[in-house]
Amino acid sequence: MPIHLTASQSGEQIQTGTLETLSDTLDAYRVILFNDDVHTFDEVIFQIIKAIQCSRTKAEKHTWEVHTKGRSLVYAGTLSACLKVSSILEEIDLRTEIQTN
Repeated sequence: MPIHLTASQSGEQIQTGTLETLSDTLDAYRVILFNDDVHTFDEVIFQIIKAIQCSRTKAEKHTWEVHTKGRSLVYAGTLSACLKVSSILEEIDLRTEIQTN
């Protein structure tokens, strides 16, 4: 049985069910951003901020990871959210891949 989160009057979330499908639904997919020799650091930083709505500092960390390691896991979530993030990154022809856990 999947976990169901329900809001209580105090604003807390109460879990019911089992933990088996929580990771399958909340962060079962990942967006990987790959390095290229075309885009500037600033272009990549701006596009990451636009795609995942993070701070400049976090976007810079992802950009440096892409530059030094060749790739960075920039987002984890549902398939529909990952598709959206990936499409925003690809607006400027960045190369991405969506993977499953």
